[in-house]
Amino acid sequence: MINMKNATKWRYFSSAVSVFLMIVSISVIAVKGLNWGLDFTGGVVSEIRIDSSISAKSLQPVLQQAYGQEVSLIAAGEPGRWVLRYAAPSTGQTMPELPEVLAGMNTHVEVLNTSIVGPQVGQELAEQGGLALLVAMLCILGYLSYRFEWRLASGAVFALVHDVIFVLAFFAATQMEFNLTVLAAVLAILGYSLNDSIIIADRIRELLAAKPKLAVKDINNQAIAATFARTMVTSGTTLMTISALWIMGGGPLEGFSIAMFIGVLTGTFSSISVGTSLPEWLGLSSEHYRVTPVTQTP
Repeated sequence: MINMKNATKWRYFSSAVSVFLMIVSISVIAVKGLNWGLDFTGGVVSEIRIDSSISAKSLQPVLQQAYGQEVSLIAAGEPGRWVLRYAAPSTGQTMPELPEVLAGMNTHVEVLNTSIVGPQVGQELAEQGGLALLVAMLCILGYLSYRFEWRLASGAVFALVHDVIFVLAFFAATQMEFNLTVLAAVLAILGYSLNDSIIIADRIRELLAAKPKLAVKDINNQAIAATFARTMVTSGTTLMTISALWIMGGGPLEGFSIAMFIGVLTGTFSSISVGTSLPEWLGLSSEHYRVTPVTQTP
C-alpha cells in the first residue's frame, strides 16, 4: 500500500519503470514505424448509396477481396450511405468499379462522388500535422518557462514527451492506422497531461514557499497527497467518457478513442511519478521559490 512513508520509494520505482518503457517504446517506433493512413499517404475516397439493409460487416469482406487491401468503411450519416477509403492503384494497375464489385449483393449502387488524394497532398498533411505538434510543444514550453522555475517545468515537459511516445509506440507495435484523427488525439493528450502536471507542480511551488525547511521529497509527497483525489476523479470521469466514445463511436473513432485512453492513463501516471521525481533529481529546493522582501528605501 502507498502511504506518506513509502511514497518516495514508489515514485522512484515508477519513474525508473517509465524511463525503461520509454526506451523500449522509442525502439519499437524506430524498428516498426507507424502505419500511416490515407490522410498522409494518399488514396481514393468514394461515397456511395446502397440498400440500407446491407451492413458494414457484409460489405467489408467483399470490398477487401475485390481490391486486395484494407478498405476503410465509414457511415455517412444516413442509412445506406457509406464513405470508402482505400489506397490508390499503382501505375499500370486497374481496379474494378464499385458497381461491378457490389453486383453480387443484389443492390443498386449509386456512386455519389469519388476523389483521389495524391501523395503530395498526403505529404503536406503530414508536414502540417508535425508543425502543429511542434508549435503546441513550443507554446507549452514558453508557458512553463514563464510559470515555473526550469527544474519544476522540466518535470511537466518530460511527462508530456513520455505520454506522446507511449501512444506512438502503441500504434507502431499494433500497426493500427495512424491518421489525422489519431494526430488530433495526440494534440489533445498534450493538453490533458499538461493540466495534470501543472496542478501538481503548482501545489509543489506553494509548499516550497510555505515550508522552506521541509525536504523536497516530503514536499513532493504532500503535493501528490493533496491533489491525488482530484486527479483520480478527473481521470476516472474522463476515462468513462472515452470508453463510451470507444464503444459507441465504432470504427471511425476507434483510433482516436484508443489514443486518448492510453494518453489519459499515462498522463495521470507520469504527472505523479516522473513529473515530481525529475525536478527533485535536478536539485529543486525551496531556495528557488524564496520570497525576496521588497525594500522601501529608494
